[in-house]
Amino acid sequence: MENKKVGWMILGMSVVMIILFLIFNFSLNKIITETCTHGPDCAMYDTMAIQFWISVTVIIIVAAIGLFIMFSKPEEKTIIKKVQEKNKTKKIDKSKLDNQEKALIEILEKESGAIFQATLMERLDIGKVGITRLLDKLEAKQLIERKRRGMNNIVILKP
Repeated sequence: MENKKVGWMILGMSVVMIILFLIFNFSLNKIITETCTHGPDCAMYDTMAIQFWISVTVIIIVAAIGLFIMFSKPEEKTIIKKVQEKNKTKKIDKSKLDNQEKALIEILEKESGAIFQATLMERLDIGKVGITRLLDKLEAKQLIERKRRGMNNIVILKP
């Protein structure tokens, strides 16, 4: 799921928390005013004030997390987009390549020069060992490069 959607979901949860907090606070205030015989000096008013500030703090933290997630961008997608902007017009002479190498280069050209290695494996229907060997050959020919991103590689068409 995209960060923006998750952020909106968390902000929605904080709105629900605000509504529940207001209902709870209103009910608690009503109970205290009806049952407390000591007036404003009653200890329950202090407890209610503490509960109020704890609830407000939790709601603010949840809303801040939602906003942070909403405005943060996944690193991998940003890297791929930057590479794709640079490689929009890149064309390679495929006459000296075998069929699998041509297919891989064509996929990279369609994706504007960058794609995850796992996605390449799926599209070419090649296993881990096969894709690694194929990418090694293309790297040796200086047509592509691999960049490590977490548990995955991004395959980039060299400019």
